Order: sequence, then structure tokens, then C-alpha cells
Amino acid sequence: MPAPLPIRVVLPTYNEADNLESIAAAVLDAVPEGTGILVVDDASPDGTGEIADRLAASDPRIEVLHRADKRGLGPAYVAGFGRALAGGATRIVQMDADFSHDPADVPRLIAATEGDGGADLALGSRYVSGGGVGDWGRGRQAISRWGSIYARTWLGLPIRDLTGGFKCFRREVLESIRLETVSALGYAFQIETTYRAVQAGFSVAEIPIVFSDRRVGESKMSRAIVAEAAWRVPLMRARGDRWR
Repeated sequence: MPAPLPIRVVLPTYNEADNLESIAAAVLDAVPEGTGILVVDDASPDGTGEIADRLAASDPRIEVLHRADKRGLGPAYVAGFGRALAGGATRIVQMDADFSHDPADVPRLIAATEGDGGADLALGSRYVSGGGVGDWGRGRQAISRWGSIYARTWLGLPIRDLTGGFKCFRREVLESIRLETVSALGYAFQIETTYRAVQAGFSVAEIPIVFSDRRVGESKMSRAIVAEAAWRVPLMRARGDRWR
């Protein structure tokens, strides 16, 4: 049996057959030694799961977690984080599988959590100096910025990019925030995990990144995901730290 990999990159997938092989190769080319990939596939009908199995069979750094059906991004991450923690990972990276997040930035997030002075949670941030977005229209930019401002205002957090999904957690963060009680699906999942980390006393660093549109395939964003964040954020504030 191969030795446990201390850093795991969790890639949730649903219909990413056109992206998975290339994103996995790009991540493994970029990351430091001791890093592996965990693909969490929600029974993709386009064959993504089969591609993931083939990649895992040819490279011991790749593992696959198959789920029975499509249940949402948040639950996919919860399942992936649980598997990574059970496998002994000390740091866990989450990122999109469609090249919206640049694999070359993964080492920067990992490095930001290293050493005694490192952050407990490193966020890839579009809205700090040096960060940005690709060829988004004004409407999409406005929705994204509004989402972060809305959450920041309700929750009283100084973090500029609360809705981004490119993060590196130290193990202790995920062990402390009771992942099993986080039921949000999209933007709200990203907001709540960061909010809980701050409430639990962990340090957060925002690392500038440039977010790009996916190369191929269809976006998973929907009005329902935006609406979920809108009603869940005030609920997070009302509950305070009662999740502990």
C-alpha cells in the first residue's frame, strides 16, 4: 500500500469528462511532492467517473470517491474532506475541476499555510490587490461582488472574497467546524466554512488569484444557488456559534 499523502487536492466533478484528465495532470505537475488528488464524482452520466478510475489505476497519487447521485457541491466537499481526513491528510485543498482556478496557484495556497506563522486557512481571493476575474460581463461581476459584500456585512467579517471556492485548510480547521452539520450547496457552503473557521479562532489569509471562466462544458451556477446564499447568510448570523 502506498504511503499516505499529507496534502490532498479535492476535485468535485459532475460531467467534467472534457476537463478531468487535463486538470489532474496540471495539478500534479504544479504541486509539491507528497500531494495527491481526490476526485469526488456525483455519478456523472458523461463518463467522468470512468475516466477518474482509469487515472487512479495508472497513478497512485489519484483516488476516486464515487457518490450515488448528484447531491450538490457542498455535500461533495463534505464527503471529500472526510475521506481526506480519514486518509491522514494534514492539509486539504479544494478547487474547481474546470480550470476556473489555475493549478499553478495551488502551491501558493499550500505555502501560505506552512510553518508556525502560516495561516490556518488560505483563500484564493479575487478581490484583494493582485486578484481579479477573467472575461466576465458587468452583470456577473456585480453579482459576485454583491455576494461577498452581502455576506461580509451580515457576518461582520473582514474577508474580501467570501464566495470563492479555492482554499487550503489545515487539518485542524476541518476537524473543528463540524462539517457534518453544514448542509449548504453552493456559494453558501463556501461562506459558511470560512465563517465557522473564523468563529473557531483560526487565522485566514487571502491570497490573490485570477479567476477564469471554464474552458469547456457548462457552468453549474444557477439562480437557485445565488438564492440559497441570500437566505442562508442571515441564518448563519442568527445561529451564531450554536453549531459547536
